[in-house]
Amino acid sequence: MHSEGTDGRDADHGQSWPETEPASEPSRSPEQAAAPAPHHVIDGRYELLRSLGRGGMGEVWEALDTRLGRRVAVKGLLGRYPAGAATQEQMMQRARREAAAIAKIKHPNVVSVHDRVESGKQVWIVMDLLDARSLADLMRTEHRLPVRRTAAIGLQVLSGLREVHKEGVVHRDVKPANILFGKEDFAILADFGIATFDGAAPLTRAGELIGTYKYLAPELLAPTAQKSTATPASDLWSLGVTLYEMVEGRHPFDRPNGHEVLFAACQYDPLPMEHGGELAEVVERLMHKDPRRRLSAGSAEEMLRSILRDSAAKPDPVPVPVPVPAPAPEPVPVPVPPQASPVPPRRPKKGVPRWQKLSAVAVCAALVAGLGWFAVDRMQGDGTSEAGGRPGGGSPAAPYIRTHPVLKVGVKADQPGLSEKTRNGTYRGYEIDVAHAIARDMGYSRDQVTFEPVSSENRSTILQKGDVDLVIATYSITEERKHAKAPDYSVAFAGPYYVASRSFMVRKKAKAGAIDDSRMLRNKQFEVCTARSSTYESWLPKAGYNMTESLPNGYDRCVRDLLDPASSVYAVSTDDVILAGFVKDKPTELKRLDSGPGAEGYGVAMKPDEKGLKREVCSALKKIMTDGVWEQLYADHLAPLLNRASPPNKPKLAECPS
Repeated sequence: MHSEGTDGRDADHGQSWPETEPASEPSRSPEQAAAPAPHHVIDGRYELLRSLGRGGMGEVWEALDTRLGRRVAVKGLLGRYPAGAATQEQMMQRARREAAAIAKIKHPNVVSVHDRVESGKQVWIVMDLLDARSLADLMRTEHRLPVRRTAAIGLQVLSGLREVHKEGVVHRDVKPANILFGKEDFAILADFGIATFDGAAPLTRAGELIGTYKYLAPELLAPTAQKSTATPASDLWSLGVTLYEMVEGRHPFDRPNGHEVLFAACQYDPLPMEHGGELAEVVERLMHKDPRRRLSAGSAEEMLRSILRDSAAKPDPVPVPVPVPAPAPEPVPVPVPPQASPVPPRRPKKGVPRWQKLSAVAVCAALVAGLGWFAVDRMQGDGTSEAGGRPGGGSPAAPYIRTHPVLKVGVKADQPGLSEKTRNGTYRGYEIDVAHAIARDMGYSRDQVTFEPVSSENRSTILQKGDVDLVIATYSITEERKHAKAPDYSVAFAGPYYVASRSFMVRKKAKAGAIDDSRMLRNKQFEVCTARSSTYESWLPKAGYNMTESLPNGYDRCVRDLLDPASSVYAVSTDDVILAGFVKDKPTELKRLDSGPGAEGYGVAMKPDEKGLKREVCSALKKIMTDGVWEQLYADHLAPLLNRASPPNKPKLAECPS
């Protein structure tokens, strides 16, 4: 049922699912080798048209219902990778249960399932194809929402949840990525992949939990927790966390990593709300650590309706979709960057019962001991991951921010759309926003990130000297760079975060007449310019091109020479996305030729001995790839350059450990 992304991925239209690649792709069984492809027909009825994305627990396709002649979303609930017979059967049970759980519920704020189909080792569910985006997408765009708009969206989700609970179903993964929007903020609760319901057979072992750690209720963190401990009250806690994030622009237990989030959730109070207003009481009571004293769904609904009624006459009203009447003018979002810096722990409020404090301490002691009893199911994106320590056990390394309060990032200053320095001295572009997204996940606020200009020639030197912590500067990942000797200096990469194709750029009115093919450049041996120390310095001569004798240290000089009528330079060669920026800047003078053979994967570079830093960067990149940030960055910066609205396939994070 996606139309752009539950875990928040924009597509051209229709929904999409997070794409998360496994660290390695083992040999597939015969059944799994035959992965579905476009125009494959499921059950003689549903023709797969295009993949909208995939995650750890399956894939979503836009499909044609050939019987009724309508477009639908078809979700395959199982991954493509091999599993033992027992695990496979468990996954099949879970998949059947997801379809059964959703099919029982008929409510406008809950995704509707039309059909369930089993084919070979796959279970498919057929849903409405929605033209929607997720709440996670909205929050990334607007950072925090006004109280009234938050209350209106929350009321719809709560209305759907009440129906879910009425049918004996516990969702167990209420979070922004699983709340989709139709028109005018019409909210739809989606993705029941880990739901449970009355009478369902257990699918998890004792001491094992599934869910998304940022939204798990404290009662689910006990070492003896069983699957059955998930109750409607657990969903209400998750809703409380979601409402908090919507109105505050940050998590209520804002910490640098998952361990500390889990520890804080079970031992400390949420961080004080600065923008919650009358919503603060609802959120506080939904997040009571004792599920028996948590605000009920009925009381929460009454309080949210009261907020909407009382705020109807106040400034900046927002549209209030069904089931709340009285639509109002569109709200004016207040963009406030997320606050991600670590916050020291605070004492619990005096009102917290002594037994609750003691049990929380016991739970958190288990967390600190290594969380050996705690396993979060990998099938969800948006922060879902194993909650254990470092591989092999042991305490996690101290967050990088503790020893480096400012994150210094080396970037290019002359690549339009990717990374360029503006007249007022600030930087903008795709790579700048990639840097901010990584920094935010590491616990840095925007004002704790600084940018230093680098070139292809000096970036490894500047990194080795310690002038910067990271380099994000169209730094192509190559074996030579990973194992270079002084003075080139070896670097460690995390990524790739983007893969570009080789290409050429020429003048629209060249001295030799129209140049429409790179073969003409090679056949006539026209001079081609590229940047010194780039991968093109060695590739161009090998490929038979006449490279200009004197290479500059940046592409801006190549562009100036190309535009100079007295220059002998006829073309500039580098990655297609870099050239697209220059063409966008001078569309009447320059044009880009079709991409040639070969590709360049861009990596985040750091010193090889910074293993802890690499783990944090890789963790951030995995979230960027799975929670919709990658697609949003592409849409914001690269789609206008490349004139391609639909993003290419996301790169596999080959330089990040599993």
